[in-house]
Amino acid sequence: MAAIAPPRPPADRPTAGARPAGRGASGGGVLNVFSHAFLIVWAVLVVLPLLWAVLQSVRTDREILTDPWGLPTSLQWDNFVRAWSTSNIGDYFLSTLIVVCGGVFFTMLLGSMAAYVLARYPFPGNRFIYYLFVAGLTVPIFLALIPLFFVVRNSVGLNTYHGLILVYVGYSLPFTVFFLHSFFRTLPTAVAESAAVDGAGHTRIFFQVMLPMAKPGLISVGIFNLVGQWNQFVLPQVLMQKQSGFDADRSVLAQGLVALAIQQGYRSDWSALFAGMTIAMLPILVVYVIFQRQVQTGLTGATLK
Repeated sequence: MAAIAPPRPPADRPTAGARPAGRGASGGGVLNVFSHAFLIVWAVLVVLPLLWAVLQSVRTDREILTDPWGLPTSLQWDNFVRAWSTSNIGDYFLSTLIVVCGGVFFTMLLGSMAAYVLARYPFPGNRFIYYLFVAGLTVPIFLALIPLFFVVRNSVGLNTYHGLILVYVGYSLPFTVFFLHSFFRTLPTAVAESAAVDGAGHTRIFFQVMLPMAKPGLISVGIFNLVGQWNQFVLPQVLMQKQSGFDADRSVLAQGLVALAIQQGYRSDWSALFAGMTIAMLPILVVYVIFQRQVQTGLTGATLK
């Protein structure tokens, strides 16, 4: 007995859900070419100035002025030594490290605690407090400079590390609470309930259960806060001013680089200026390269949630 072959669908009939392969495919190809070209141009605009500044940091002043786009004939590492010691970049680096470490630590601690309570505990005024944090994102920093100057001068004093740390924390808290609020809202409730059944209190549930589960979001917003506070110039310029000749200079890196640029304009020590710029850029670049996957994971999670 001969086997009966199964019927085949007509070749010219499109299957359900299939998209026509004509105009849509060509449109997608054009869009891909445009997006890739845009990304290449964007990468060149970002990477080229960075590489150029790093190359100038290991050249002599004569090479920089006579051939700005050339390569170094020999690596001048003493530019970094001169920038670190003679131009006081080391002192500015230490001041920045103290302020940013304190600012990021307290921002993440207080921001995660506030976001967790607002996301997981319903109480009267919950939404009002949350929208107050969100409203903080809309306040331009330039409008708050004058009242902020008088508040800091009359409370903790100008040119102090703890005063600038408090301002950094207040400046970064709205975005931190807004970013982490969505993470804590979508964490599974069953895990917290299981921990509570096992006898864990609210503090232990937060620090040992919920906080590790929000690790991608914490790393992402931590990197954003680190970059923002490291590159901050306006707030230190207003609040870190020497009050007398006996007051210590606690300027941060952004202030130090501006002072160095003005100073080197008369000395023509451009190689030390580029070395100082490289010292200021490298720590943030290294941190971002190390945690780039966690940042992408956190941003993707926040978008999907």
